Amino acid sequence: MAKKSVASLQSGSKRLTKAIKMVKSPKSGAYSFVESVMAPDLVNDFLKKK
Repeated sequence: MAKKSVASLQSGSKRLTKAIKMVKSPKSGAYSFVESVMAPDLVNDFLKKK
């Protein structure tokens, strides 16, 4: 299960995107959030990864 919250970030001439993914812990069943700042074309690969 993934939750995508995207904010457009500007740093110089590069366009960056912040992606936030909700990850369920197999041990406790609790959810945690993993966030990363990356190029917009890499967001779908980040969200598909387990």
